Amino acid sequence: MEGLHYPERLVELKEVVSLTVAVMPSGLPALVLNADYRPLSYYPLSLWSWQDAIKAVFLDRVNIIATYDTEVSSPSFSMKLPSVICLKTYVKPQAYPAFTRFNVFLRDRFACQYCGERHELTFDHVIPRCKGGQTEWENIVAACAKCNFHKGSKMPAEAKMWPKYKPVMPTVQELHKNGRLFPPNYMHESWLDYLYWDVELLP
Repeated sequence: MEGLHYPERLVELKEVVSLTVAVMPSGLPALVLNADYRPLSYYPLSLWSWQDAIKAVFLDRVNIIATYDTEVSSPSFSMKLPSVICLKTYVKPQAYPAFTRFNVFLRDRFACQYCGERHELTFDHVIPRCKGGQTEWENIVAACAKCNFHKGSKMPAEAKMWPKYKPVMPTVQELHKNGRLFPPNYMHESWLDYLYWDVELLP
């Protein structure tokens, strides 16, 4: 598997992604659903600008599911801006996500896997590279600067530091589930049914 590339300096969490994605309600974005009526992405939430949404409507690529009260008009037509659109052609998601910094942080819920800290996140090789550890899903965890420095090139038993969860390659569905933990700062009421209808119900 191709290695995960990242700069040597520490990566501040805020430089990678804000835990709360900023959505500008004044921009009237449209929630984009796959043909099965599930969002294409939960984090960041799959949103298109109203201009892109209208263009997709005229290209006959999407169906309008819900609208805002706001209208756009020209001398020949007028229409309400779509707030939820659905692709007409199903886009099959990948079974497994790309091995990226963002997805590692999302898998680990943007928290150090040794102490739970959410700031100054970087990466740790559970088995250090100097001892044969590979840069891959099963050996990389999110770690804060303090824990990363403390563990250094030690093996987990030597440092007495073990990740909270065994690092594994997540599925796209698992990342979607984690993404729901970090909703955007604004969600239009018409989006809600499509964001949570497939959440597992508790007995």
